[in-house]
Amino acid sequence: MSYLRYSLRGPIFALLLGGLVAGSALPGFAQDRRQTQDPTDKPRNVKPELKKAYKDWLDKDVTYIISDEEKKAFKKLATDDEREQFIGEFWRRRDPDPDTDENEFKEEYYERIAYANEHFASGIPGWKSDRGRIWIMYGKPHERETHPMGGSYERPSYEGGGNTSTFPFEIWFYRHLPGVGSGIEIEFVDPTGSGEYRIARNPNEKDALLMIPGAGLTLSEQLGLSNKGDRISGLGGVGNNQYQREQDSPFSRLQMLADLGRPPQVKFNDLASAVNTGVIEDNPLNFDIRVDFFRQSDERVITALTIQTDNKDLVFQDSGGLQQARINIFGRITSVAGRRAGTFEDPVITTATQTELTDAKDRKSAYQKAVALTPGTYKVDVIVRDVASGATGVKHIGFTVPKYDPQKLSTSTLVLAAKLESLVDQPAVGQFVIGQSKVIPNVSGVYRRGQPVGVYMQVYNAGIDQTTLRPAVDAEYVLTKDGKELGKQLEDWRGLSDSGQRLTLARLIDTKGLVPGDYELAIRLRDRVSGQSLVPSAKFSVVP
Repeated sequence: MSYLRYSLRGPIFALLLGGLVAGSALPGFAQDRRQTQDPTDKPRNVKPELKKAYKDWLDKDVTYIISDEEKKAFKKLATDDEREQFIGEFWRRRDPDPDTDENEFKEEYYERIAYANEHFASGIPGWKSDRGRIWIMYGKPHERETHPMGGSYERPSYEGGGNTSTFPFEIWFYRHLPGVGSGIEIEFVDPTGSGEYRIARNPNEKDALLMIPGAGLTLSEQLGLSNKGDRISGLGGVGNNQYQREQDSPFSRLQMLADLGRPPQVKFNDLASAVNTGVIEDNPLNFDIRVDFFRQSDERVITALTIQTDNKDLVFQDSGGLQQARINIFGRITSVAGRRAGTFEDPVITTATQTELTDAKDRKSAYQKAVALTPGTYKVDVIVRDVASGATGVKHIGFTVPKYDPQKLSTSTLVLAAKLESLVDQPAVGQFVIGQSKVIPNVSGVYRRGQPVGVYMQVYNAGIDQTTLRPAVDAEYVLTKDGKELGKQLEDWRGLSDSGQRLTLARLIDTKGLVPGDYELAIRLRDRVSGQSLVPSAKFSVVP
């Protein structure tokens, strides 16, 4: 394997709340004139092939730890200088201690490759084997149980008990693997006796007597309580038609194997460590976070996490004539049982010209990550760091993803937005996109007088009037201040674009006539078909 050594920075997203978004499209070109030249006489436009050293670095050296985004970016590079720079950044991004001259991760990584080639080679190089892949990606296991000769084996109770004979196998145990979980047990089996161990998909793969009738029975099979044929076909559990350990169930095994197949998570590892410890220096960074829910299906809910910072708290630095503030964001979502449900990590850049800087500092910067979760209770740990100043903030927020009953009138979160626009004639992709609308939540809930308040909400399981084929739902907007009703307005469902039983409420409320103070907006919903009613509400403030 080659020994080149480098980081790709993730995609950069920047957004100033309250600013305008300008769209642009690449012009299309049409050529109608006939071609008189023989196509075979044209010079061929062939992309030069990668040099062997760079191809080996990509396909051998880092094949297990490079992300798909990094791989695509590397293949697009045009010169060797760009590739060398990419490789250098690749390793620096994974350096656990950038202040030292040595890159400890890179040195250990190549030591792992050498160990795998020396100890796990069989008919193929050691780095290509399953044991070699796991060793290279995650290092030496905390515990390692080996059975190099196989032979007689007394099953533990969770495998059904009873005696059998096995192929050579090993069990590796890791206390914790980032992105995979805790208490990870990986079993490798050599069914051919060639020395090539493969990751076992189920606990029966090491059983050499599995296909021999009447041999190597579990205790329940000996007692006639279960059938060996079911164990062979996979219809039964390990030994008694049920898996005594959750980690041995087929779905858990498949999930673990899928997680082990992904490149290890490394970006912003310093932020991940800070989230775990919760220790912040004497330079805190304030930010706001909110969680919104939008029904995707009966079992999945789109959970949108919005993070918002005040630009006045960020340090802007000159970069090519532009003023830029850079922050790194890392977040981890875990279930109430402690199982990882998702992570997100991104750099965010806010840009302004020198003349715009004063106005830009009066605005806010926002970032959003949307993930699909099953109903239940979760916790999100978020850390935000200003790259220039080192100011850091950490928040730990618990939330419950709602279970939407398909028979009941229900709604998404009522979102009060800093910006709300329709995307009917534009691609509905990117951050802050919900359905056919771009909704940028105002996390702080504070609006300057004259700034419109965007209102967005989805209504589910609404009744339909079979005569007019319009929603049989009355929706009334009610604005109150200090408990006094200031005004109300009915929703007009004409021109509704949503289909099925999902309705979308989206409108702007003018604040020019509102005096500074605290307000509450309630939406009174009543389904005339089912008689059900709901009154979701949200509060906001108006300042001069």
